[in-house]
Amino acid sequence: MSSFPKSGFTTIIMSDLHLTEAQRVDPKNALWKKFKTSEFFFDQSFADMLEYQMKTVQGKIELVLNGDIFDFDSVMTCPEKPTFQITPFERRNTMFAQLEKSIFKMEVIIKEHPIWFEALTNFVEAGNKLIFTIGNHDLELHYQDVQRLVRKAVLDTAEGQERIKFCEWFYISHGDTHIEHGHQYDPFCVCQTPVNPFIKVHQDIRVRIPFGNLVARFMVNRMGFINPHSEENYSLSLAEYLDFFYRFLIRRQPFILWTWFSSSVVVAYRSILYRLREPISNPLAYEEKVEDIAEKSNASPKIVRELLTLAASSAVSSPWAIMQVLWIDRAILFLVGVLVSLQFFLILDQLVDVNILWMLIPLFFLAPFFIFYSSTVKNRVKGSKNLSGDKMRWVGLVTGTNRVVFGHTHEIKHEINGLIEYMNPGSWSPIFEDYECKKPLTRYVFVKISPNTEDDYRSASLKEWKDKTEFDYYTGKKTEI
Repeated sequence: MSSFPKSGFTTIIMSDLHLTEAQRVDPKNALWKKFKTSEFFFDQSFADMLEYQMKTVQGKIELVLNGDIFDFDSVMTCPEKPTFQITPFERRNTMFAQLEKSIFKMEVIIKEHPIWFEALTNFVEAGNKLIFTIGNHDLELHYQDVQRLVRKAVLDTAEGQERIKFCEWFYISHGDTHIEHGHQYDPFCVCQTPVNPFIKVHQDIRVRIPFGNLVARFMVNRMGFINPHSEENYSLSLAEYLDFFYRFLIRRQPFILWTWFSSSVVVAYRSILYRLREPISNPLAYEEKVEDIAEKSNASPKIVRELLTLAASSAVSSPWAIMQVLWIDRAILFLVGVLVSLQFFLILDQLVDVNILWMLIPLFFLAPFFIFYSSTVKNRVKGSKNLSGDKMRWVGLVTGTNRVVFGHTHEIKHEINGLIEYMNPGSWSPIFEDYECKKPLTRYVFVKISPNTEDDYRSASLKEWKDKTEFDYYTGKKTEI
């Protein structure tokens, strides 16, 4: 815990709620996307937490919902009678990030979470402030019409609209705390141009979706036993994947290998396609956009431009890295091995009459090389999400703040790095140790920054909400009122 310049507001920061549609339970396949069913919605806990804060906090509250609050990638529902074209591909996966489709997805989320939105309505009606920063799973909030839909769902009054703010990717709270989702420093999830995130694809205007989110949309959505919010569920070794296939998929989804391979090719193709598209922008209005972002974020245009330079380079710039993440490289090596073995058999069969099982001989000798290569491929995804290093220090220097709060990694952290205090409240989304969703790992944690009564500084701590009470995350002690 550390001290910073005083402000009259208490700031509460939450991240990675991943609100989406509820999965309808299939009696014949109850584990299919079980983590996404309404059984694990936390909406009432969220409402109770906000009500508790309004009763116990002196003064007004600033609630910052720090990215990935809504999960557009996971909404697979399509309108029954659409007024726009929906391709068969979209119906199997999820609709593209076009304006009218993003509006529909937002309407679905609002309909599925009435308790959550009602809690925000009561919060804003009480005179408190609500700030959304945009993450990589809710990039479609860049559409002004989608923002208007959220504002209307929370509080459709003039006063309410003034207290609700959307920030493109960061927000500076009272000069002491920089709040940002953190995907800009992840090469697999970086939004290449947050000032102008729109591109044109086949005459359609869309939000440019990063590689990691294309994986969620067009691969993970079709693999219903893998939780996209738990890296341990899909970032596995070869042995772990084989065990997973045997335990869960051999009877329930036997053609998973084809689903994986075909989806991988689609993701690779669309990643490169989106990467090559120039952003839709007006050079004459660029500086006005930067100034608008700066004003909403309590920053200066200089800070906006400097933060843009800190963003990671998109991993899509290295196609081979993308192929390794998707396991396409190992699929190619395996197919080459099969072709070599087949050629060996065909040549040998011309000389003597042999059984086709002779193909296994070269495969047997090639297997050690395949296993060796597979073991040397690094897990690039895990290493890309370390946000508490140099990037965090640079962000503090650029913004002139002493505290940096990120989300994105789903890892709860509170540490001091040099002169910078780094915090991450983790995720409220349903995460489990097991695929049966019987061993929950989620903890309802948030950052709370409070003005001290004895001096002129604000202090920050991680709080956990459980049993309708606020506890200190590290000590486990109940907060004294």
